[in-house]
Order: sequence, then C-alpha cells, then structure tokens
Amino acid sequence: MSKSKRMNMEIVNPNAAGIDIGSRSHYTAIGQGSGQVKEFGVYAEDHLALIDWLNENEITTVAMEATGNYWQNLFTALQNAGFEVLLANGKFTKNIKGKKTDVLDCQWIQKLHSLGLLSGSFLPDHTTEQLRTYCRHRTNLLDTAASTSKKMSKYLRLMNFRLDVVVNDICGLTGLSIITLICKGENDPHKLAALRHGNCRKSEQEIAKALQSNKRADLLFALKQEFQTYNETQKKIEQCDKMIGRFMNDFFKKNPQLKKLKTTTKSYKRVTKNTPKNIDLNQVAYRYFGGVDLMEIEGVSHSTVLSIMSEIGPQGFKKFQTAKQFASWLRLAPNNKISGGKVLSNKIPKGSNRLKIALRQAANVIGNLKNANLHNFFIRISIRKGRSAAITATARKLAIIIWNMIVNKQEYKPINPYEFLDEKRKRIVKEMQKKIAKFDIQTNEFNSN
Repeated sequence: MSKSKRMNMEIVNPNAAGIDIGSRSHYTAIGQGSGQVKEFGVYAEDHLALIDWLNENEITTVAMEATGNYWQNLFTALQNAGFEVLLANGKFTKNIKGKKTDVLDCQWIQKLHSLGLLSGSFLPDHTTEQLRTYCRHRTNLLDTAASTSKKMSKYLRLMNFRLDVVVNDICGLTGLSIITLICKGENDPHKLAALRHGNCRKSEQEIAKALQSNKRADLLFALKQEFQTYNETQKKIEQCDKMIGRFMNDFFKKNPQLKKLKTTTKSYKRVTKNTPKNIDLNQVAYRYFGGVDLMEIEGVSHSTVLSIMSEIGPQGFKKFQTAKQFASWLRLAPNNKISGGKVLSNKIPKGSNRLKIALRQAANVIGNLKNANLHNFFIRISIRKGRSAAITATARKLAIIIWNMIVNKQEYKPINPYEFLDEKRKRIVKEMQKKIAKFDIQTNEFNSN
C-alpha cells in the first residue's frame, strides 16, 4: 500500500493577511488557525482597531477581495498605515468546494496571498481617481438627461404634439423653445411653430401641423415635471464641467512645464451638446499626456479623450509592460484556450469597462468614415468577419496605437496602402519560411523532375 505524498509549497509572503470584505463587517485572517481570525466593523474606529491588530502580529502585506465599493475606505486606511495592500479580483479568490463561510473565505484569501498566487487589480493614481469621480458623475448626469428626454418625448406624443417627427432632437434649440412655451400653457400651433430655429429643416407650416394638442391637463403636469428635471440636470452638468476645468487648472499650476505645451486646433472634430463646455479638451489632453496628441487619431472624439484621461491617466499606461498587455486588460484580445497543442477557443472574453466602451464607440465611428486609414482596416475585417468583429478589432488597434503614443512617445503616422501591402508580403514570406523550416524542405526538391 503506497503512502500518500505531501507537497510543500514555498511561502512567498510570510507576514500576510487576508480580509473578506462585507457591507457590515470585515473578517480578517492572519493564519489558518482557529484563533487567527477576527471580525471587525466598518467604522473608522474599527479600521484603526484592525490596523493595530495587524501591527501587533507583525503583518506587512494584506490581500482583500474587490467587493462592490465597500473595500475603498479600508484600502485607503491600510495604505496610509504603511501596509502593502493587494486588491484581487473575485474570480481569483473563489473558494474550494464545501461549506462557504466568511471565516473560511478570509483564510482562503490569506493562504493564496501567502503562497503568492494572487495578482492585483489595476488601480489609478490619486489624480486620475479624482478626475474619474468627476467624469463618471458627469456621465451619470448625461444618462439622467437622456432618460428624461425620452419621457418628455413620450408625454408630448400622448398630448398629440408630434415634435419628434419634425425635429431631429426635441432637446435642440427649436425643441426646447417649443417645450418651454407648451409648459407655460400655450396650445396655439402657429405661435409654437413661430419659435422654429433657422437651422431646422422643416418649414413653419409643417411644424404647425404636428403641434395640434388634445389639451390633457394630466399629461401637461407630467411634462412640466420632467422638463424641470431636465433643466436641473443640465445645470448640474454645467457645474460638473466647471469643476473638471478647475481641477485641470489646479493640476497644470502644480506642473507648469505642461502648461507651456500647445497643439494645433482641430476644427474638424465635431463638438456636440454633450461635449464639456468652456474646456478645450484638445489642448488639455495634449498637456495632460505630456505632448501626446491623441486627437490626431481619426474617430477619437472629445468624449473618447475624456474617458482616457479619467479612466487610466498618463501614469496608468506605464503599469502595462506591453501594448498587448494593455489590450488584454481591456478584454479586446482573444482568450486562447489550448489543450494538447490544439486551440479549443479563441473568443474575446466577456466583460467591459468604460474605457473599452469608449474605444468601441470610437471604432464604430471609424467604420462610418470615408477615406481614412483605420476605416480601410475596419472594412477589411468587416467583409471577412462582420461589423461586430470589426469594431472589436479596430478598438484593439486603437488601444495599441494609444499605448505606443503615450508610453513610447510615438507620433501617429497612418500607414498608406502601399506600405500595408509591403508589410503583408513580408508577413507571407515569413510564414512560408517557417513552413519550409518545419517540414525540412530543400530547395533542390523544386528543381527535380
């Protein structure tokens, strides 16, 4: 009867602790023994007690699971106390089969961390984190305004005001002027149509035909409420834009060498109503990234640049050693699963973040452009694999280009079609050379009969 063998694993982090984050309490383990687990609350004084307990047991590094946003306060407190803190993705800390408890979870995290089996999640620097708060709040406000706009359109339609038929955007200049007068109680279609802006394609007579009200008081009340919400949201967005502009000015005051940088104006870049007001994002982004002109890339808009600035920042790019690692983090690269030398799957991993969404939106815009270098790449992929695959492939290409521009300070130089064909020929030659070497083909074999 053979004896069971025991495998010893090397302890990488001997003074490690594991914390299971919860909404009401944090379970902390400093070892695998029953007396080495302790529960702490979520208040500031509980954080101090946890830190004292870790110091008493000579803990130097702590791992915790990224659970919602409950980890943030404790993470900051531990970092300020001098601990090395590792934030792990939940999929890497899944426990083994059996009964699941908070005690077992924190011990499992401690065990994995002590053996060096956990990898940390990406976290931006303090400046980028502050900018991200403003920009994400601004995005939420834009979503609220869009939802309110849909509700206003619904109530207008039920009141028989078919404003959505005669104007492209009911929250444009013509639409808002008409809605303002409707909320004041005006029902005369000709007076409402007289507010038509000069850029509106429909005539005043046609607009008047679309504004025949059924005069329902209940729907008018609901419309007034939604219109008030829309106006308040727009004021909050303006305030948020001011805070972003003030924050960037303070940043440039601390870094005067960046304030001297200046790039060319991009008048061809479209400015929409959702673009931050009173902020020249073209110049701000150029200075923020130390002289890298991201707006030179076709398809990259003001919103794309703002997402790059707030989600990762100039220092965040340096945390990825290669452009491929950056694309993989964004989940824009295929996740190859190989077994026995055979590729079982090479699908794009599920999941996305705000930066990935922004790059995919930019890629979709590139697909609608004409006579652009990246558009030609988009079309080639789209013909072979469809538009969805082309958007992902173009978004990955954008990520590679942006990483090289920021980290390696490379200028954006689109490849002309002739250079692309030359590279394609070189790639084909290399593939043929590999096959010749693999099968050990001799050149004299082709000359034989």
